[in-house]
Amino acid sequence: MSKRHLIGAAAALVLAVSPARAEDPIVIGVPVGLSGANSVVAPSVVQSAELAVEEINAKGGVLGRQLKLEVADDASGAAGAQKAFDSLIYQKKVDVLISMETSAARNAGLPAVTKGRTPYIYTSFYEGRSCNKNLFVNAWVPEQQVPPVVDAFAKEKGAKTYFLIGSDYAFGRGMLAFTRQYIEKTGGKIVGEEYLPMDGSDWTAIISKLKEAKPDALITSTAGGAPNVTLTKQLRGAGVSLPYANLAVDEGTAKSMGADAEGIYLSASYVTGVDSAENKAFLAAMEKKFGAGLKTPNDLSVPQYEAIYLYKAAVEKAGGTETAKVLEALPTVSFIGPRGTISMNKQHHAPLTMYLGQVQGDGSVKVISAFKDVDPGEQCPKLK
Repeated sequence: MSKRHLIGAAAALVLAVSPARAEDPIVIGVPVGLSGANSVVAPSVVQSAELAVEEINAKGGVLGRQLKLEVADDASGAAGAQKAFDSLIYQKKVDVLISMETSAARNAGLPAVTKGRTPYIYTSFYEGRSCNKNLFVNAWVPEQQVPPVVDAFAKEKGAKTYFLIGSDYAFGRGMLAFTRQYIEKTGGKIVGEEYLPMDGSDWTAIISKLKEAKPDALITSTAGGAPNVTLTKQLRGAGVSLPYANLAVDEGTAKSMGADAEGIYLSASYVTGVDSAENKAFLAAMEKKFGAGLKTPNDLSVPQYEAIYLYKAAVEKAGGTETAKVLEALPTVSFIGPRGTISMNKQHHAPLTMYLGQVQGDGSVKVISAFKDVDPGEQCPKLK
C-alpha cells in the first residue's frame, strides 16, 4: 500500500472513531403503529414528538446539536416491530428510541435494543414489569391505574360483581390479571373473563356471555385504538348500559368514538383539562403548530412529548449521547411538563398523578378525582 493510501486509511479510521461533530444531529427513533391496532392514536404521538423536537431545536438543540426524528411503522405488532427496530438501530443509527407501542411490539424490539446498546424510553401505559437496563418508562402501570376505577365502582356504584373483557396479548391479559387480583382482594367477585385476538373485531359472542352473567360493572382492557372503537360500538349497539370502565382508552380515541364513548370511566395520567400553566402552554403550542390537523393530545401522546425532554436533560447531564452515561443520567433527571414533574426514578418507572374521569357527550373527559404522585410499586427491583 502506498504512503498516500496509508494516510487516507488512517484518516478514515480516525473519522470512524471520533466523537460526533457538533453539526451532526442527535437522531431519535420513533417506532410506532402507523398501521394496525394503534393506527388510531399513532398520529397524535408523532405530532407530540414533532412539537418537542421543534421547540428544542428552536432554542439551540442539545449541547449545540439539532434533534432529528426517524419514524418507522411497527404495524402495532411483533413482526413489524422487529423490522422497525432493526432498521432504526442498525441502518438509521439512531441515538435513542422513544416510542408508544403495543406490548407485543415492545417485547419483540427489546432484543435489538439490548444488542444495539440503545437507550429506549417507552411512553405507553402498559401491564408492568418489563425490565431491561436500557429501558425506561414514563407512563402508568396497573398499580397506578386500576385502583381508582375499582374503588369508585365499589363505593359509588355499589358494584360487587365484575365482568372483564380484553385483547388476547400481554397488555390485555396483564392488566386484567392485576384487576382480578385487586377486585378479589377488596371483596369483589369476577363473574366472567373473556378475550378476543388483538386483530379481532367481532365481539358478539363475548357480549352475549356478558349479558348472561349480569354483572354490576364491566371493565375492559383492549389494544389501544381500533379494538376500543369496535368493542364500545358493539356494546352500545347491544344495549349494554351498566357502569363501564375502559383501562386502555385514551381521550383522543374517546373523541373519535363520538356518542358511543359517553359515560365511559377511565383512569389516566393525562387529560386535556389538567389545569396547569405547563399544560395550557403545551395545548396552545400544539394548536398553533397543527391547527385544524391537530389530533387530540392524550395519555398516549403527551408522555412522548415529555420523554424527549427527559432524554434532552439526560444527554446534557451526561455530556453527550454515549449510552452508558445517558442510562446513568436518566433516573436522575426530571421535566415539568403537561402532566407535572416527571422523573423515572422508581426502578426505571415514574410516580404519576392519576385522574379518574368520565367521558362526556362531546368526547371531553370530566375529572372526578385526582391522586397525586401515585407510586408505581415494585416493577424492576434489580434495576436502580
